Amino acid sequence: MKTDIIIIGAGPAGLTAAIYARRAGKSVKIIEKSTFGGQMTYSPKIENYPAFDAISGIELADKMVTQALALGAEIELEEVVGVAKNGEGDFTVTTTDGEHSAASVIIAAGAEHRRLGLEGEDALIGNGVSFCAVCDGAFYAGQTVAVIGGGNSAVVEASLLAETSKKVVVVQNLATLTAEAAAVDALLAHDNVEVICDTVVESYVVKDGAFSGLVLKNTSGERSELTVDGVFIAIGLAPANAPFSKVGAIDARGYIEAGESCATGTDGVFAVGDCRTKAVRQISTATADGAVAAVSACRYIDSLK
Repeated sequence: MKTDIIIIGAGPAGLTAAIYARRAGKSVKIIEKSTFGGQMTYSPKIENYPAFDAISGIELADKMVTQALALGAEIELEEVVGVAKNGEGDFTVTTTDGEHSAASVIIAAGAEHRRLGLEGEDALIGNGVSFCAVCDGAFYAGQTVAVIGGGNSAVVEASLLAETSKKVVVVQNLATLTAEAAAVDALLAHDNVEVICDTVVESYVVKDGAFSGLVLKNTSGERSELTVDGVFIAIGLAPANAPFSKVGAIDARGYIEAGESCATGTDGVFAVGDCRTKAVRQISTATADGAVAAVSACRYIDSLK
């Protein structure tokens, strides 16, 4: 049975699109491969989303999912591997589990954590190398950890880790931390935090098969070994848009080329949230994208009648 709108991804953009589309009376199927709520579920405290002085990402995600489901949206736990347009109002969304048919598609696939790309990294993920302090920080209570990055995400991660870890070392490749001033001040208020700037991680140190530290290299070319129990990589996100190349142009950085209208250039297909080209990637801009795309998708479907 054909669904009016298939939404790929259950982050804030996708969930908002589902809410708007269902309120417009369209059938909606959300296909999500892993986490309901997307990247916001990794945020222990969100303080810049309207109507909430502070709320955890998980709690906000739960509220969005509950609202979408209450309105009648369906959710499938599958990984999308391709999208094809067969004709106007006729799309096939292929997953690892089969195929789904829709009159319109909204791509809200989000983005994934960027890695350092160092030798042996894959084997160390979950065994010394992490991306989420909320998820894995408890494993390093009372120990020494490093955080790689100097933007908002890295500074928030480091602040969270500083509350339970013995010591937190922030390694930034630039001359200064680039996070918001308030976030930097909050981090530096901890007396167990050290910041190392103008430095990159050259390799991981593995002893007796276990992660034990990092080899650092500063802008002068000097190398040093930093002994830590674990490292959290917070250097931004990378989109995973390869499955959508047939229905949307993808730029050199991997983002789907779509402006504020969220249109991809393929009639009936829209891209929203972190996966599309945009200047500001925040929860509030993601929800705005979801609303815009849902209204546009509904209009597209109605125009076919």
